[in-house]
Amino acid sequence: MADSHVHLSVIKPAAPSWHRGLRWLVVLLAGAAIGLYVLAFFQPWWSFTLYAPQYPHGLKLSISLTGMGGDVREIDMLNHYIGMGHLAEAAKHERELAGYGVGLISVLVIGIALLAGKKLGRALFVPAVLFPAVFLGDAFYYLYTFGHRLDPHAPIHLPPFTPELFGNGQIGQFMTFATPSAGFWMACGSLVLLVAATLVRRKVCADCPQQGNCGAVCPSALVGPHPKEAV
Repeated sequence: MADSHVHLSVIKPAAPSWHRGLRWLVVLLAGAAIGLYVLAFFQPWWSFTLYAPQYPHGLKLSISLTGMGGDVREIDMLNHYIGMGHLAEAAKHERELAGYGVGLISVLVIGIALLAGKKLGRALFVPAVLFPAVFLGDAFYYLYTFGHRLDPHAPIHLPPFTPELFGNGQIGQFMTFATPSAGFWMACGSLVLLVAATLVRRKVCADCPQQGNCGAVCPSALVGPHPKEAV
């Protein structure tokens, strides 16, 4: 018996007119975050100042993703007297890989922003969290290691120590002061931008006509073809 029912095609609701603007806002925020990370690569991430009676103006040491600057030679000479290793020995492999790390984060951010599905898109800010966290963990590791592997035959004997990573500290007769620098704050700014991008993306996904077809990958690559926007 023939089916007498009339079958109507299901029409997907159109995306609201502002939807495309929010999609591009996600891309803009992600691009700005990547730009900050690239700029941070060329800036110091941490700075240390050492004060002593013979150095009333202090000795400066800056740490970036590619090396160290400031009074490195003078500080190395002082470290020799207490049996501490040369500063250039710290994080050699990390400095060699830092550029690749920034590149990988950039690819992950733009890839997640454009291609991730609804659930995976919530992880947009995760790559930007990992890099500063790894930097801080690595910095603390080397501060601890250098202060606990002192040459027992050094002219001056100090008990094992860990230089302060934040604020004031003391090593022998030296007062120290450590603080984040421009590169680290740029990385934090990048994280703020990506958190904002994640929140905007959640709004985009919640109002997207294709959310029922959304899995691990966005079916329209975020800014790709959508059902015609509603007027």
